Amino acid sequence: MKPNISLLLAVLGGMFLAMLDQSIVGTALPRITAELGGTTLYTWVVTAYLLTSTVTVPMYGRLSDQHGRKPLLLIGMAVFIVGSALCGAAQDMTQLIAFRALQGLGAGALMPLSLALVIEMFPPDRGGSRIQGALGAVMALSFLAGPFVGGVFTDQVNWRWSFYVNVPLGIILMAIVWRQLPRRAGTGGGRPDYLGIGVFTVAISALLVGLTEKGVDGHTWTSAAVIVPILLALALLVMFVLVELRVEHPIVPMHLFRNRDYTLVMVISFFTAFCMYAGVVFLPRYFQSALGVSATDSGMRIYPLTLAMVTGSIVMGALMSRTRKYKPWLMASPFLMIAGTLLCVNLAVDTSPWLLAGWMVLIGLGMGPMLSGLTVAAQQSVPPQHIGVASANLTFFRQIGGSVALAFAGTAYTSVIVNEAPRHGLPAAHAAAAAEVIPILGVAGAVVALVAILALRGGALPRIPQAQVEVEASLAS
Repeated sequence: MKPNISLLLAVLGGMFLAMLDQSIVGTALPRITAELGGTTLYTWVVTAYLLTSTVTVPMYGRLSDQHGRKPLLLIGMAVFIVGSALCGAAQDMTQLIAFRALQGLGAGALMPLSLALVIEMFPPDRGGSRIQGALGAVMALSFLAGPFVGGVFTDQVNWRWSFYVNVPLGIILMAIVWRQLPRRAGTGGGRPDYLGIGVFTVAISALLVGLTEKGVDGHTWTSAAVIVPILLALALLVMFVLVELRVEHPIVPMHLFRNRDYTLVMVISFFTAFCMYAGVVFLPRYFQSALGVSATDSGMRIYPLTLAMVTGSIVMGALMSRTRKYKPWLMASPFLMIAGTLLCVNLAVDTSPWLLAGWMVLIGLGMGPMLSGLTVAAQQSVPPQHIGVASANLTFFRQIGGSVALAFAGTAYTSVIVNEAPRHGLPAAHAAAAAEVIPILGVAGAVVALVAILALRGGALPRIPQAQVEVEASLAS
């Protein structure tokens, strides 16, 4: 596919909107529940979006491999725009949750198809490693902009604009994709894998419901509302694997997992999400609950982390392009994540903001290379006809990893609050909870990721022919 900068910006813009919506709404939720009521449904505003966007990710990836990226991307954009408009117009929490689920159905296309299109427009053997660095920077930028933009809309305008903002931007991006993205045939495919789609949808839905119910209304891991959906999900996932091994056109080709590097990359993506969510979820909570700052101020205080993620991703792209390797640079990332999250054990109400900024920079510099480097590693481990599903599964495992991490961390966080609040007060209790949860998540995830990175057999990119060196130089500029 011929490189097209405006098309690239449109593709990355769609991915940015989908990721932005995961973080922008969290800042506005307290105001939303105050206006619409339904406090008991608070978590479902997030879960509904996460559920549908996660379930559909592998489906969009596989279907785009079979039928082409353009129609699937346009469908996803259209559904996302309609869902955003309806969310902004919601009159009660039930409507908002339903419209968030619709929005997620569209968002599931934006992330994996953007990753696949970028690798097709700028493959690693034509200078694409630098573009992959920029792609990872877009992911990090969404975490940077989300809390801040959500805070500004909530504090200065109206929470509804956290959703409405997607509509004009989405229409512009959709128009660019419609006009400039060429229609390319996929590999084709016979009868859709209806049974696999059905089993997979119910399995992941049950898993996310069980994880979401953990901690709600005092539910523990042994509560029926938690353990029953999780056990059902595990049983259905086993059934899903058996189905996919038998059908002619599986939605998730199981033979890809026979590739050692492909499987390890998915494991790395799953566990590095522990570190990412530790920072982008619990540090803002520390700022607002322990320090008592506003939503807007909290979004600004997280900048050292997210700016470092952007920097780390861009540097990773440059290093991959220069050395034609990604494994050595991925190996360095867990050490930075371990150092940054482990230092957060010292978090307290009176922690120096400059000291904390340094810890966040370490976390961000470790996370950034994972965003861009793992994308390259996943797509290099599969044949070209499976790039879509590889990109989709990378996103899928990251989101599931984050959900699992938050479920476990929520237990530890609440336990610390209950124990510390009566003795030291609520602000100090929130600081103590963050000081426990962030190191546990970050170190555990980074250690497992490091072991998996060391086990990678590959790690090298195709060499650029001398005749194409000028192409890469022009892309870098």
